[in-house]
Amino acid sequence: MRRRTTAQALAQRSRIVLECADGHSIMEVSRRLRVTADTVRTWRRRFLERGLDGLSDEPRPGVPRKITDADVERVIVKTLEEKPKNATHWSTRSMAAATGMSQSAISRIWRAFALAPHRSQTFKLSTDPLFIDKVRDVVGLYLDPPEKALVLCVDEKSQIQALDRSQPVLPMVPGVPERRSHDYVRAGTTTLFAALEVATGKVIGSLHRRHRAVEFKKFLAKLDKEVPADLDVHLILDNYVTHKTPAVKQWLLAHPRFRLHFTPTSSSWLNLVERWFAELTQKKLKRGVHRSVQALERDIRTWLADWNEHPRPFIWTKTADEILDKVAAYCRRISDSGH
Repeated sequence: MRRRTTAQALAQRSRIVLECADGHSIMEVSRRLRVTADTVRTWRRRFLERGLDGLSDEPRPGVPRKITDADVERVIVKTLEEKPKNATHWSTRSMAAATGMSQSAISRIWRAFALAPHRSQTFKLSTDPLFIDKVRDVVGLYLDPPEKALVLCVDEKSQIQALDRSQPVLPMVPGVPERRSHDYVRAGTTTLFAALEVATGKVIGSLHRRHRAVEFKKFLAKLDKEVPADLDVHLILDNYVTHKTPAVKQWLLAHPRFRLHFTPTSSSWLNLVERWFAELTQKKLKRGVHRSVQALERDIRTWLADWNEHPRPFIWTKTADEILDKVAAYCRRISDSGH
């Protein structure tokens, strides 16, 4: 009776039983709970006969079932194994027309079996032959970083566009969100090189108009200048060709405290700096209006300085074994899809 999740009808019947158990008469219980005497007699009798089971509603026959198990199976098989002739996926109306059933019946079947033909998601499985080794290497740096060393997640956010709307942005007013024109004018692009400190969340950034090995080498020199000389530097970065040019390799040989750790191919989700790029995009770039590349770069530098005043590290929680087990389970699920 006191449980918050109990249905009100069941709680009322429980009160009737408890009042009767306290010795009150049927008429007195009827008056105290504001129900009819017949209601009290019914639930008192059913409790005496069947106990707690007697307080539940009896099965109600309702309308006879019209959709058979074979009909349900036919809809599911058709949804999973066939496509309509004039579309890429089924809708409730097209499936209803193809099966001779009602649209509401198709909707109920799809909900019961968690089928949603209108939805689509993307995926990308890495084909890197060293996928397992690289995952263990990178995740090991996140969960157990080496002593007297700094772990930096490095990447480039290239082709950041300075976009100016063709008409002024209309500010938000009560009942109407901020509005901007759908078309825009491009003023140019810039590239942000960023290194995220895993331990503190601070970011070392550098802006360049081009995205080449020359600019990446300049960024490495900046990191060498800003990181204390007594610390080793472990860089986590992707397999972009500018990271592996002869000039970069020569620079790394001249600076042995820098050690590179590459993420697997098509696995940028393993690099924590990508999460920081998402923050920058969502909070500054996505809805920003810039009439020149200089204005865009100025806003990025200001946002970067504000971030470093109150940095927030991104905490990695998954172990390498958990990641590999999840990838293996997904591969087993799609093993019959030609992968």
